[in-house]
Amino acid sequence: MKILYGVQGTGNGHISRSRELVRYLKEDGHEVQVIVSGRDPSLLWDMEIFEPYTALRGLTFATHRGRIRHLRTARQLNLIRFYADIRAFDARGTELVITDYEPISARIARRHRLPSIGIGHQYAFCHDIPVNGQNPLARTILDHFAPADYPIGLHWHHFGQPILPPVVPQFSSRPEPVPNKILVYLPFEELADILRLLGPFEAHAFFIYHQLQQPEERSHLNLRPYSRAGFLNDLADCSGVITNAGFELVSEALALGKKILVKPLAGQMEQLSNAAALTELNLGLAMKQLDAAAVDRFLGRPDGVQVHYPNVARMMADWISKRDWGSAVELSRDAWAQTRSAGGFTSG
Repeated sequence: MKILYGVQGTGNGHISRSRELVRYLKEDGHEVQVIVSGRDPSLLWDMEIFEPYTALRGLTFATHRGRIRHLRTARQLNLIRFYADIRAFDARGTELVITDYEPISARIARRHRLPSIGIGHQYAFCHDIPVNGQNPLARTILDHFAPADYPIGLHWHHFGQPILPPVVPQFSSRPEPVPNKILVYLPFEELADILRLLGPFEAHAFFIYHQLQQPEERSHLNLRPYSRAGFLNDLADCSGVITNAGFELVSEALALGKKILVKPLAGQMEQLSNAAALTELNLGLAMKQLDAAAVDRFLGRPDGVQVHYPNVARMMADWISKRDWGSAVELSRDAWAQTRSAGGFTSG
């Protein structure tokens, strides 16, 4: 098949997940054309598997100091450019559109009456799952941002719904954790605020990934520019992760058995709901703001919960190739039957 694959570039979770599925689709012989939107192309990294891809402006939210700024978001929207990009896309020969919560590809599918599959954590909210911070505006945005004919939601538990486990990389090695090594990824927070928060905890080595030009060592605070390879290496041997309450990094940390502390992006329903679900499932801790007391409690905890997820990307690629997209109930059932948790929730 000739497939248009849309990737939401805000944050790295959508890219990380899509990287796995696009790889399998290409290996299976599909022609995959990729659109990445919502992120400055100069800030995209480790994108080789998507090539050739097109980077478009798309739609995204403006944030400052860990909170969505709605007025600034409205000011930066360029709807004329957005709809021009939709109209300009040459859809000849395209048989299927897959959108990882990417709005341009979703509307290209509607414009050309192409079947569309939505794959991502946001599509889990089509079902009855734990929700926090919901309001009419947030619900409307969630429902209409990237609509799809066949929405496939992903979550850490099925909650009795036909959703799938997370897509996580098939880690080639799982080294022993380095005691007191903590990976920190808080892209929506100001670096100065992060350093002020973690500075007093000198008994721990923090590896902090942020928008930097080069690495820098400040005693126990190790600053790192974005790098997929370096990030995965530090994730593999750290003992814990402090991050915003996005979905993909938490999923990878669970697959590796890391203890987790999340700080949800204020005003963002998805992240607030993720924090609630994480604590409800006994998979990690959450803090409402950058809180030294919460960090202290987190650092004093023992090892995290490990969840053994199947190769969901491979399962989805096989499902897509069959072209029977009417129901994902059997796919969901098979995936959860192969999921095992060492503590926390039960997958049954």
